[in-house]
Amino acid sequence: MILNDKDIIDLEQRYRTAFINSLAGFRQAVLVGTKSVNGDTNLAIFNSLIHLGANPALLGLISRPDTVNRDTLQNILDTKEYTLNYIQAAHYEKAHQTSARYAKGVSEFEKAGFKELYHPSCKAPFVEDAVVKIAMKFEQSIDIPLNGTILIIGRIMQVEIADSLVGPDGFVSLSEAEILISQGLDAYFVAKAVGRLPYAKPTV
Repeated sequence: MILNDKDIIDLEQRYRTAFINSLAGFRQAVLVGTKSVNGDTNLAIFNSLIHLGANPALLGLISRPDTVNRDTLQNILDTKEYTLNYIQAAHYEKAHQTSARYAKGVSEFEKAGFKELYHPSCKAPFVEDAVVKIAMKFEQSIDIPLNGTILIIGRIMQVEIADSLVGPDGFVSLSEAEILISQGLDAYFVAKAVGRLPYAKPTV
């Protein structure tokens, strides 16, 4: 199969969406926890987490266009706080359920079967069973005019993770905890480590 840009545009909409989404490959599945100014909790699965830098420690998320109600985006913009939660692959069905379009004010925590957890340092809810829990502070949003998506940039304020998953050099072995990863909009996997290599230097 060889497709040029016109061929891609001409694809049937649902086929094109599935094709391009899955073409991007395997990505971290992360549950984003937020709370509205009215106190309503929200939980949504994202597969667009981006490392933006270590000093300061920044992570990015891509939000779909806000042409319809986006509770996660609105809560982040309103409260400036949110959480990132990495869960084990065994919970993939519950995680996927958070992508359903529930009415405003309905908590995906309850509907998907996840328990809320709170830390004094963060008003947004964590997922109690998450292997990695990250408290985030909203820093900036960048509109992407090409397709109307929005890059959400946040600063890491707190990380909760088992000591056993962090190596002596700081490397986080997510595969050891069977963390959920995704491909496309509805396929889920477990990562398997292939190996680690030393810092690459030019060969002689």
